[in-house]
Amino acid sequence: MKIICLGGGPAGLYFGLLMKKQDPSHQITVIERNRPYDTFGWGVVFSDQTLGNLVNADEETARSILQSFNHWDDIDTHFKGQAVTSGGHGFCGIGRKRLLNILQQRCEELGVRLVFETDVADDQDFAREYDADLVIACDGLNSRIRDRYANSYLPDVDTRKCRFVWLGTRKPFPAFTFAFEETEFGWFQAHAYQYDGDTATFIVETPEEVWLKAGIDKMDQAQAIAFCEKTFAKYLDGHALMSNATHLRGSANWIKFPRIICKNWVHWNAVNGKQVPVVLMGDAAHTAHFSIGSGTKLALEDAIELARCFERRGAEGMQAVLDSYQQVRAVEVLKIQSAARNSMEWFENVKRYTALEAPQFAYSMLTRSQRLSHENLRVRDAAYVRSFERWITERAYAQAGVALPAGDAAIPPMLTPFRLRDVVLKNRIVVSPMAQYSAKDGVAGDYHLVHLGSRAMGGAAMVFAEMTCVSADARITPACPGMYAPEHTQAWKRIVDFIHANTDAKIAMQLGHAGAKGSTRRAWDGIDLPLESGNWPLVSASELQYIEGVSQTARAATQADMNRITADFVHAAREAAKAGFDWLELHCAHGYLLSSFISPLTNRRDDEFGGSLENRCRFPLRIFNAIRAVWPEGKPISVRISAHDWVEGGITPDDAVEIARLFKQAGADMIDCSSGQVSKQEKPVFGRMFQTPFADRIRNEAQIPTIAVGSIYEADHANSIIAAGRADLCAIARPHLANPAWTLNEAARLGYADMPWPKQYLAGKAQLERNLERERQLAAASSGLTPQQIAARLLEG
Repeated sequence: MKIICLGGGPAGLYFGLLMKKQDPSHQITVIERNRPYDTFGWGVVFSDQTLGNLVNADEETARSILQSFNHWDDIDTHFKGQAVTSGGHGFCGIGRKRLLNILQQRCEELGVRLVFETDVADDQDFAREYDADLVIACDGLNSRIRDRYANSYLPDVDTRKCRFVWLGTRKPFPAFTFAFEETEFGWFQAHAYQYDGDTATFIVETPEEVWLKAGIDKMDQAQAIAFCEKTFAKYLDGHALMSNATHLRGSANWIKFPRIICKNWVHWNAVNGKQVPVVLMGDAAHTAHFSIGSGTKLALEDAIELARCFERRGAEGMQAVLDSYQQVRAVEVLKIQSAARNSMEWFENVKRYTALEAPQFAYSMLTRSQRLSHENLRVRDAAYVRSFERWITERAYAQAGVALPAGDAAIPPMLTPFRLRDVVLKNRIVVSPMAQYSAKDGVAGDYHLVHLGSRAMGGAAMVFAEMTCVSADARITPACPGMYAPEHTQAWKRIVDFIHANTDAKIAMQLGHAGAKGSTRRAWDGIDLPLESGNWPLVSASELQYIEGVSQTARAATQADMNRITADFVHAAREAAKAGFDWLELHCAHGYLLSSFISPLTNRRDDEFGGSLENRCRFPLRIFNAIRAVWPEGKPISVRISAHDWVEGGITPDDAVEIARLFKQAGADMIDCSSGQVSKQEKPVFGRMFQTPFADRIRNEAQIPTIAVGSIYEADHANSIIAAGRADLCAIARPHLANPAWTLNEAARLGYADMPWPKQYLAGKAQLERNLERERQLAAASSGLTPQQIAARLLEG
């Protein structure tokens, strides 16, 4: 083939040499607009895993790269005068210029033609000149090729919030260093790493509004560098900061990161009578934020995969090769970009986390991408994790007012106690409210006794009863439980008394009103579908049909309706107190009545209960204030909200923070952070722990405790969430349906033997722990890993 690579960065050079190595008869030309040794970066970072990929692709190139690397294992986090070190991370740094020189030399050895100082104004002219069969567009972040064929590639470019500048210094850094400094203008952070014997990259980053307040936009380059040197003087030890972007003037050095995603990576042109593909590679196709060091990694791995596709599927034709390339790489790139987005957003919002103490701040920073979890960290640096667990444990027991257990106080974070008002939970795992549609005339019966009782015996700190309705016409289905008749109170008291007598768990009641989502069938008979007969009238914030053309139409609630409903909630709260519940939750989520007032998708009122967010929250807050007044002072009330409607024009996470603040001002103790189910038009983005970012934002911006919920299904998830301060409790739903003793089982899988079990079940505890330990030992013997490493691998799935 005749191949031209437009762009002489890592992607183009590496693809050229891999294809030439694969078949020396290929005629490959790499065209670069800069001079041979020009580069405007400092050092680049690879993980040990990336190095393994390079060795497998071309050992000779990898050997040269490895000989030029500066290797380190530690990450140092500097915050509020403290330094926290975590080891075992396995990173390597190399100068960008050195990396390019190695790739250029290897290309020349293999016979790849390198053309420098040539600007590609028209890719088709070059394709014609070289009679190309394949054009690789690897012309970087500001790709002209991508822009020219935007209708084919369909790029999505999201310009982010921070300004950053790439600088260098002669100050040696023995670890990958993150430094956070507060100035009179706001927070600045530095990312520093050494990449050769005497030079380190030093990236300075800050939100644009802080950058503007500091006046850096009006500074020339020397002034801006002097500002950075002063801000980070304690880390530089008198060394200067340097810029190699001398072609830029003043504040132009400070850029905003563009997150680029392309739907398609291939465009076809008719050139010299044949169809020639123009294939995106590297930053032209996608970007990943520098905070996880993946830009060059992605470029090289693009080259590896496309070369591999030609090797495996070349005989099937160009189309098959390129289809395979995009299919494989798009999946992997999306994973990296997702992690990079999480990391990027953490750094964009450093101020959110500055109320944390240094050990927890550092842990939050380390786990920001959600690719690095509690057990991953333990494999890397068991001593660090144990020390941090000890810190978390001592802090949690002190805050809960509970005496520390004897022995080495290093307890998994999810198993530490938590106090809210006078209620102390033995750990951080709660059983979510889960609709069971098994009540009769609103009465919770034997089914609920077994369902809730078994989960209370299964190790969770608290079980939530499903949404319990405050009146007969507040029910979702005829099979939903209620708290509006004397027999309801007695039925619930029986369950509460059993849990209190037989377990050390607490039990919570969630009160709600179905609104426009009421008068429907049980889920397994047709979720959200109206009853075939026996329907009752519905009310909502505004006239509403939940499923257009299918659901009953709810009328807009009148003042009289609201007065009656308020009285119903007050009565139900009083009865919940009589039944002995430890905790109350007000359901203001998922499109039910109170949620319908909050969301602009369902509230179109023009009175004092509509319009602004404050007005839309007025009625839910009225209900909250009314139940808080009759609920025991020493017992908490949480509020469940939909933190994201997942529909344009609906509630956003920004709104959720404001909603949380309003409820906090009213006296709410905690926000239970769910999302969606407000509109059938929703398009949620699912994934593990997908709603945890809402709990994180609300907890750390509104400064109110939160419950995280949604695809949390492993101890590793819960430990990471609690340890990082992303939430105070984790609500587990589906895993508890599959296994009532989920918490006991996960503690055993962690190897935590001090977890209390019901005395009737102790024989099962001993056997489970023996079996799990045997599995770990056998796996370790066969793999050469330690039992701790095996446990971490198992938790990772």
